[in-house]
Amino acid sequence: MCSLEKRGTLFILTLTGADGDDQHRLGPQVIASLLSTLSRIAAEAIPGSVLITTAHGRYYSTGFDLIWARKAESGAAAANRLQSMVNSLKPVAAALMSLPMPTIAALNGHAAAAGFLLAICHDYVLMRSDVGVLYMPEVDLGLPLPDYFAAMFRSKIRSPTVMREVVMSGVKVKAGEGLKMGMVDSAHDSAESVVEASMRLAEKLSRRKWVGDVYADIRKSLYPDACAVLDLPLKPLLVSKI
Repeated sequence: MCSLEKRGTLFILTLTGADGDDQHRLGPQVIASLLSTLSRIAAEAIPGSVLITTAHGRYYSTGFDLIWARKAESGAAAANRLQSMVNSLKPVAAALMSLPMPTIAALNGHAAAAGFLLAICHDYVLMRSDVGVLYMPEVDLGLPLPDYFAAMFRSKIRSPTVMREVVMSGVKVKAGEGLKMGMVDSAHDSAESVVEASMRLAEKLSRRKWVGDVYADIRKSLYPDACAVLDLPLKPLLVSKI
């Protein structure tokens, strides 16, 4: 599940997991909660709004709830459960990419698989350096990469070498390495300092009071391939004032 706090024009969405899950796995309930909360945030957006997402403990999110999927009565049923999570997370990625405000992922710990995807759907990624890695384990688990995952990673990771290491080799990337690879904007020595830095950045961005719809349209125009796979229409950017 997730909780939402509002501080002035800043929205702080915190992943809390389901039933005390401290890895914040993205099962059906959590995904539905995320989508509902993002819809609420979009509806309440004003110029100057900014979203920060974070979590508590050593994990931001370790991805889809494979434990729940594997509890199905058969292999086919488990595969269907996994596919249902893949399908239901796609609108969450689309909601983040179309949100009418700047977005910041404050990574308090590990972000793996779908949790990694969730992080790179944000405009900024701030990461804890003492604990946590970015990790795409699909190649290690023998799982195919969903089309919108591949499109997002192609859009956000422009280096073929980095893409190969992250997606094809399953390298676990710490904050310092993420900075060098261009996937992380800043590294901090504790979960508290990640959130504090994210708040400072959010307050700086908020002061610009950008028009949310314009901001979202510009974001989408920068990542047309990902937005096409996410079924997000690209509107022509018309000059409305000079």
